[in-house]
Amino acid sequence: MNQINDAMVEAAIAGSRIVLEVYRRGAESREKADGSLVTEADERAEAAILEILNSRIPDIPVIAEESVAGGQVPKATERFLLVDPLDGTKDFVGGTDEFTVNIALIENGEPVAGVVTTPARGQLFFGEVGQGASVRQYDFMSGEPHGDAQAISARKRPESGAIAMTSRSHGSEETRKMLERLGVTDVMPAGSSLKFCAIAEGRADLYPRLGRTMEWDTAAAHAVLRAAGGEVYVFDNQERGDPLRYGKEERGFDNPHFLAVGKE
Repeated sequence: MNQINDAMVEAAIAGSRIVLEVYRRGAESREKADGSLVTEADERAEAAILEILNSRIPDIPVIAEESVAGGQVPKATERFLLVDPLDGTKDFVGGTDEFTVNIALIENGEPVAGVVTTPARGQLFFGEVGQGASVRQYDFMSGEPHGDAQAISARKRPESGAIAMTSRSHGSEETRKMLERLGVTDVMPAGSSLKFCAIAEGRADLYPRLGRTMEWDTAAAHAVLRAAGGEVYVFDNQERGDPLRYGKEERGFDNPHFLAVGKE
């Protein structure tokens, strides 16, 4: 796995450098056919990420958000990569720092390794299932780390005072009612895949998502959370089901509703 992991990290750093460069000078957005936003940063970062992945690990297909939007959809084989070059485009355009770059390795439908970077915050999260998860500070413009990687671990949900992550831009009355049923009174809003990372770090306990997401939005942070001891489950008709899986071509790579949790 070292060659694959190294390529994923290298690609994520390269993509983060481009995203940060565009963020600092500002970028305009436009709507794609599905109504979501895209910027120069999405497109340039994805091109840089794909160049590294395709040259370093050419035998592994890569399913990437902007490529799929352009009609380039590789087959989801037993092993493939999922790439979101800029998750949280609304936050990016709005000038907040809650946007991420995400790369995940999927094996037999399960996220087994993932890299999540926060370019504006200088963080790189990495997780490999069975090997643990960590966070490290980075200067993405130079590509140099600051200090050593720090191990992170999800926590067991407390009997009272559980903290739930919620979306800044996709909240709903349905989600609020669900949190009430779960006995959650404290919520922390956040953008992008950072919500999973907060659970992986042990700063929160739950993240329910009762709206539409795509596989590339969740896979990398899902892998980090799994490596930290948590999991993401399908959540249908108010019931928790099986762990969320990937390669759902029949759905167009979108996810059902889900619930991310820490250690149980």
